[in-house]
Amino acid sequence: MSEERVRAAFHGDDEFPIEWDEGQEQLFWVHDDLHIPNPVSPMYADIGGWWLNCDYMFRRFGTPFASDWIAKIINGYVYTAAIPAGVGLHAEASEYGARYTPRVPLDPEYSSQIGAYLGWTLPYYAENFLTWWRGRLRPEMERNFERFDNYDTEAATLLDLAILLEDAIDMHDRHWQIHWVLNFAQFSATMALNDAIAKVKGEGDHSILMGRLQSSTQNRNWDSVEELWKIKEKIKTDGGEVAKAFEKATASDVLHALETTEAGRAFIAEKIESYQRVFGYKSMWAHEFAFKTWRENPAPIVEAVRGYLEVDYDFPSELQSVSDDLEAAKAELLEGVSQGADRDELVRVLELSLKMNPLTPDHHFYIDQGTNARVRLVLIAIGQKLVQTRILSDPEDVMYLKYNELRSVMAGGYVGDVPQLISERRDERETAYGVRPRDWVGTATESAVAFPYWRLWGFPEKLDRKPPEADSVIEGLAASAGVVEGMARVVLSPDEFDQVTKGEVVVCRMTSPAWVVLFTRISGLVTDAGGVASHPAVVSREFGIPAVVGTSDATRRIKTGDRVRVNGATGRVDILVDARVPLAGIEL
Repeated sequence: MSEERVRAAFHGDDEFPIEWDEGQEQLFWVHDDLHIPNPVSPMYADIGGWWLNCDYMFRRFGTPFASDWIAKIINGYVYTAAIPAGVGLHAEASEYGARYTPRVPLDPEYSSQIGAYLGWTLPYYAENFLTWWRGRLRPEMERNFERFDNYDTEAATLLDLAILLEDAIDMHDRHWQIHWVLNFAQFSATMALNDAIAKVKGEGDHSILMGRLQSSTQNRNWDSVEELWKIKEKIKTDGGEVAKAFEKATASDVLHALETTEAGRAFIAEKIESYQRVFGYKSMWAHEFAFKTWRENPAPIVEAVRGYLEVDYDFPSELQSVSDDLEAAKAELLEGVSQGADRDELVRVLELSLKMNPLTPDHHFYIDQGTNARVRLVLIAIGQKLVQTRILSDPEDVMYLKYNELRSVMAGGYVGDVPQLISERRDERETAYGVRPRDWVGTATESAVAFPYWRLWGFPEKLDRKPPEADSVIEGLAASAGVVEGMARVVLSPDEFDQVTKGEVVVCRMTSPAWVVLFTRISGLVTDAGGVASHPAVVSREFGIPAVVGTSDATRRIKTGDRVRVNGATGRVDILVDARVPLAGIEL
């Protein structure tokens, strides 16, 4: 690798020790708190990671800035690094599949040569991908899902399920290939719009306007919200025993009340289970197998409906607000731009980008959520069979095995102590929850930090962030404009969703589509992870909620009960009143 200026480096210390394989410390490794903010399970790290097919993406498009995107588990957390284009990889057996370490460049001219191919083909993807998605790719994934959704896992033998798991992994790999083609098509459309805006508006920070222009009003995310709203409206209109059940304090209390009446049981079958069959293939954290899906546990659905009733959520009004803001953003973009070739090009790339907007929530629905959920359900079906044969004590134990370990256990070839191994792995993951992962490790060179995708994690801004001017100030990235003051509610797990009350500011590590149920009742959002194009930023803009993302440590520095001010235009959060400090002689 060529010598270049090192902006910063961290190779481990006593608080965060790191074991490096040869050459790994030369790379820039980013903590993947965008997708996996929690300690990762062994099974997901082995067969579920989004990084497993990145070599396909870089090969297909001929990228000049990277040839692969690899992962390393450090103290229980996922860190990823981009391998520079033209750099060879040396593969050896490792704890999770293969271990890749960079070696000398294969061809010093590779990057400049292959870049021409990317520039030649990428606009074609942007122009044609929507047609491919609607006519060929989405139907392909829906056919794959149909097979898994209709498979009778209870009647299947363990051998049947072993083969089904192999098919599920094949499906996962294929769907993630589709994901990366989609991702690059969107990337092309977004970059074209960015370039056009800079040309007519001048250089500068146009990220907030770009964020508003990435909204959409027709996608599977809004479909799921609309269905929840329809359930809420039926309860509100019909009243009776079902409405009375939803007055209970928690989702489990609501479900218990519903199950005790004939009307309630009918409601569960007609509304809740119907919703589960379509929109239940997601979990608190989609990029993991260790969290129950809504298909298995309806409590998050009930909690969402209960929250909608509490605030009398108005879906049509919310959707109209998003539509109005999108129209206003389009008008703002074109304001002051004179007629001519530059304006015509701006309009062209704007329309192309707008057409691609629904693909962000849609690919989450089909791939990040839907595909991973189906793999999890196959794994749980295997776990249930192994519980029946008393090899495991809990179906969830399969998540603490690695792929080949599970296959050996199923076939009767594993010679170790399975319960002991699982117990140790559970303990390791639980211990990892007590570790505060660093934002990045390794060596931050100019070219490494310039990897385009790092902007999703808030780099290079995070690298250049200065210490806060005061303990009561938290700096992050401006994600959704507006200023709000309110009581903070730190939310770290789905079990805490029902504690969130109207008008609170939610502080969390990261959000996923499963968190959207909270956005109808909160007044602001602060996250540890993410950049201006990440899920919490996009959804906050859609719901018109001030948001600051990518703070790194908000969940550590803010406590539930603190009064905070969130400035979504500057990326600053102020702790106005610390709930732990007595005020005027009164304990808060």
